[in-house]
Amino acid sequence: MSERKLLLGNDAMAHGLVESGCSVVASYPGTPASEILSGVALWRERYGVPMHVEWAVNEKVAFEIAYAAAQSGLRAATAMKQVGLNVASDPFMSAAYLGVTGGFVVISADDPGPHSSQTEQDSRLTAMSAKVPVLDPDSPNQARELIAAGFELSEAFRVPVMLRPTTRVCHANQDILPGPVAPSERTAAFVKDPTRWAATPVFRHKLHLELEEKLAGIAAWEPTAPRLLNPGVSSGKALVASGVAAAHAREVLEDLGLRDVIPLWQVVQPYPLHTAFVERLLADYDEILVLEETTGVMELQLADRHRVKGKRSGFVPEVGELSPELVERLVAAFAGIPAAPSVAPPTGGGRRPTLCPGCPHRASFHAIKRAAPKGIYPSDIGCYTLGLNLGGVDTVLCMGAAVSQAAGFYHAYKLSGQVPDIVATIGDSTFFHAGIPPLIDAVVQDARFVLVILDNATTAMTGNQPTPALGWGAGGVPTATVDMEGLVKACGVRFCRSGEPGNLPAFTALMKEAVAFARTDGLAVVIARQPCVVDRTYTGERPPKRAVRVSDACNGCRFCTTQFECPALVYDEETKRVVVDTLVCSKCGVCVDVCPRLAIEEVGK
Repeated sequence: MSERKLLLGNDAMAHGLVESGCSVVASYPGTPASEILSGVALWRERYGVPMHVEWAVNEKVAFEIAYAAAQSGLRAATAMKQVGLNVASDPFMSAAYLGVTGGFVVISADDPGPHSSQTEQDSRLTAMSAKVPVLDPDSPNQARELIAAGFELSEAFRVPVMLRPTTRVCHANQDILPGPVAPSERTAAFVKDPTRWAATPVFRHKLHLELEEKLAGIAAWEPTAPRLLNPGVSSGKALVASGVAAAHAREVLEDLGLRDVIPLWQVVQPYPLHTAFVERLLADYDEILVLEETTGVMELQLADRHRVKGKRSGFVPEVGELSPELVERLVAAFAGIPAAPSVAPPTGGGRRPTLCPGCPHRASFHAIKRAAPKGIYPSDIGCYTLGLNLGGVDTVLCMGAAVSQAAGFYHAYKLSGQVPDIVATIGDSTFFHAGIPPLIDAVVQDARFVLVILDNATTAMTGNQPTPALGWGAGGVPTATVDMEGLVKACGVRFCRSGEPGNLPAFTALMKEAVAFARTDGLAVVIARQPCVVDRTYTGERPPKRAVRVSDACNGCRFCTTQFECPALVYDEETKRVVVDTLVCSKCGVCVDVCPRLAIEEVGK
């Protein structure tokens, strides 16, 4: 018999996958979805369920692995964040036409706000473009329940189904009673059908027609139809909400005393919106308030701008989260009653985000600036984006773009006749994810710049998931390894050297050598190899500890706090000198080589 568990939203969805008989799950880490796959690996081990669970090299590969399992008749799933869906969009669009045999759930976790993303794009718009149905949970438990509903919907209509949680669902905790878990009795049985699985354009037209018929059926499928949460309420106004906004609206109606005044419809399938529901809304209500994050997907399908108050009418903000406070103000205004006075957020802020004490990336950026002080510094997505604070990052576009943009800057400046030093930075996981194709292109096109691969032996920003070079995968399962240096050289790079950024003098010398090579001979790659200082999974050798102190030679120039920005170095306003916060210091000792006055010394030397 199951017992109640306090679960994170991502863990709840992971449990939902295991209890629904999912056989294959593949993912690439990205907040807010990162914990889903690690949760699946945990539940798989706990229940002894045979499953294939893997961290794929990127979201496109993860999607295609899981989709093949669904083509074989097994239940399968892939999980990613909203910008990861961009990477997987090519197979996502095509899979909608081809369909599935076994159930296939695509979890795309959106980040309204955004809290940890380049965009706050709405995955439901991508699903609409692909013509894939979407389920929109309001809580961790409903997300778990909709996993099962998603598989049933997928198998009923033989289509992929998107589950679209948001940050507030993924990272909320809820007391949940999980369902029972039993091993799947299905076996893989791929049935060859070239007109479907390898369809040429003439057959794609036919598949598109079939998909439209499926969508019409999905728009009438009773299990995912909208629910009236307060039956018996009669009014000329109605509130329609999906996702977290529905949970907020339910509480707000109670708090404002409107539960028996305004009908509240919760939509769990915002696309395709149920046809009968749309007809009922437009027939029964004079005014309709639509609450959804982030884009007006349901509004687009209601297509009555005179009656609907939402994002398209300007009543609901088009940017940012729908917080409980904002939902309360919107509902009160819709009902024509005064809302509680809003409380202004505190002004000012704390310390800006910075790299951890002892982070090897800090030393890498310091060496880059010394080697190419007037250079252009394209960078990428990861912890090292915080090199912005150190003056070592000039561009951040998307995963893998550091390499492409470095080449683009080179070609642009070459046309002008004078090329500056260009030093791009990319993380080890990001390099495997999206850095290899642009590196090959840069070599072929003779782009001359330095690429620094910041190899800290983990995917640090999303929770220390493994990379292809480490030899272990989801749940600690042993895997084969990929030789990064060999891969770089196989791309045609003639200068490929590795160094330890913690040894700042030697690493700076290596960077200067690479910059000089790039000026005259071609693309140079430097692998900055040193483990993440907070990665508890790392079992290899770490640099020796070096406690430091500040001597009387310190004149308070603040070079170490402004140009190196280690949190353990603090400027004392009273003494006008820098001091070491020993509670924060990681004893990396790199700052000894940073101070221009040599005022930071290693203790005992």
